[in-house]
Amino acid sequence: MADAFDVIVVGAGPGGYVAAIRAAQLGMTVACVDKRDAPGGTCLNIGCIPSKALLQSSERFAAAQHELAAHGVRVADVTLDLKTMLARKDKVVSDNTHGVEFLFRKNKVEYVKGTARLGARDRVAVALNAGGRRELAAKKAIILATGSDSASLPGIAIDERRIVSSTGALALSAVPKHLVVVGGGYIGLEMGSVWRRLGAEVTVVEFLDRITPGMDAELSAALQRSLERQGFKFRLATKVAEAKSGKDGVTLALEPAKGGARENLDADIVLVAVGRVPHTAELGLKEIGVALDEKGRIKVDGRFATNVAGLYAIGDAITGPMLAHKASEEGVVLAEMLAGSKPVLDYDAIPAVIYTWPEVATVGRTEEQLKAAGVTYKTGKFPFSANPRARANGFTEGFVKILADARSDRVLGVHIIGPDAGTLIAEAALAMEFAASAEDIARTVHAHPTLEEAVKEAALAVDGHPIHI
Repeated sequence: MADAFDVIVVGAGPGGYVAAIRAAQLGMTVACVDKRDAPGGTCLNIGCIPSKALLQSSERFAAAQHELAAHGVRVADVTLDLKTMLARKDKVVSDNTHGVEFLFRKNKVEYVKGTARLGARDRVAVALNAGGRRELAAKKAIILATGSDSASLPGIAIDERRIVSSTGALALSAVPKHLVVVGGGYIGLEMGSVWRRLGAEVTVVEFLDRITPGMDAELSAALQRSLERQGFKFRLATKVAEAKSGKDGVTLALEPAKGGARENLDADIVLVAVGRVPHTAELGLKEIGVALDEKGRIKVDGRFATNVAGLYAIGDAITGPMLAHKASEEGVVLAEMLAGSKPVLDYDAIPAVIYTWPEVATVGRTEEQLKAAGVTYKTGKFPFSANPRARANGFTEGFVKILADARSDRVLGVHIIGPDAGTLIAEAALAMEFAASAEDIARTVHAHPTLEEAVKEAALAVDGHPIHI
């Protein structure tokens, strides 16, 4: 006999566990099923959280080596204890996943550890991790929040030893002499930054003629220049034809993206970071007639409903940016819809961040997108080199750029490269959520001295009158 709940959530990542908790807060009985023994999905276990822990640790190591002396702090004989660094990363992960389990208990969400498969539109069969099976029935809805997996390339077999995905890159037992990153996107640049700071030579191979495709081109170019100053090497417009792993490393066969002579590139470790693909296989979707698109994503309408009544999907399993916070917000919105509310999610105001140093953060449309759409816009820029707090902190690289409608002054996009850009972008996202104008930001009093003043100055620059440049 099946155990009945109002809502069954499949997947305990940032989309699933947030949807489950919010539904429970709204008075529904909820079960959340996940195949891992720890909740949090890719993000908490092998993605966002462990990578940020290593980024923080590697920043500290690099600062001790190269930056503290300028502050009058003398540190001699700086050495790396990689084992301790990785153990700290694991503890950060454990603390976070235990936190989610606590939230499940607090909100009376039943956490079911096992592999789920849909038996019907309102039934979930779970092969329990501890052995045995359990049948669950949903009285109101099943929410699929199954996330995504690392994408692969033909001719490259990921073994998580010499040729690794982002998962393997988080747990290397030694600093490679030469790390080749295949893919110039967010994940590859962040993990490349970790191992570059710890001493690896890093080469990024990207099929397109620029890194971070889809980002504002001016930011992409500025980020590449910054990473090159840190020692990164870039091979753009280059295709990886194959990879051969041997006892001493990996040999990559490279070709120009547009065709041409092949050449070899040797590495100790190769990180394949060419994006992610939705995890929708093995759920039994085809058997019950759930429609998928050409990329294997679950098709949904504006209320996250699939073509099968009572079945919904959110996060990486559906279209849109594969971002943890996007999935979380979709989970909240869907739970509230199921409770009878009518919330709205503005996809134009979802920020994205690359946690390199300098950080890069963006929200809204890029200059390229505005030009392609024929939108007349104004631009305001302000460099961190003119920001007093950035000078005091000793990091003045980068700028804030605000794009506003030429007629209404409404903010259409904000793009930041510089210190703590990931924090600064929140103000811009809030401004866009409230349909603010550049003048609204400019007339908001910002505390002094703060990095946030650069956002205010960029807003002033939209109308051509910044104060400090």
